[in-house]
Amino acid sequence: MSSEAPFWQRKTLSEMTTDEWESLCDGCAKCCLQKLEDADSGEVWYTRLVCRYLDANCRCRVYSERQQKVPNCIWLTPDDLDQLFWLPDTCAYRLLHEGHDLPSWHPLRTDKPLSTLKKGKSVQQWPIMPDDSVPEDEWEDHIIFKVN
Repeated sequence: MSSEAPFWQRKTLSEMTTDEWESLCDGCAKCCLQKLEDADSGEVWYTRLVCRYLDANCRCRVYSERQQKVPNCIWLTPDDLDQLFWLPDTCAYRLLHEGHDLPSWHPLRTDKPLSTLKKGKSVQQWPIMPDDSVPEDEWEDHIIFKVN
């Protein structure tokens, strides 16, 4: 049995392989919620509107094609994390970038892919609806909270 620390404790985000980087996603789907930003103040609000391609287990049904199907879908990279202040405070990318460890319920710690959902840390139990079910000029009516 190896006593070596897990990769997320040994490597920087930039040193991780693509598979390691991808495995950091806990599947909460909070980043898949549509967000509104005030152009003047820079304030950002989450809405209860979620990307139309999100499935019931909080996974993207078109992940490999998401940039083509949803041009404004964010493709996270280590270089972008300073600008992505709207990532939830439980997001593994944000936590590691800020020098914290993964929470105990993270799938990499539990070895259970749906542990985030089972722990209630995803949008699965939230009153969400697909973004294509509401005209964009009505998204303000679906704000659920402001980003800190």
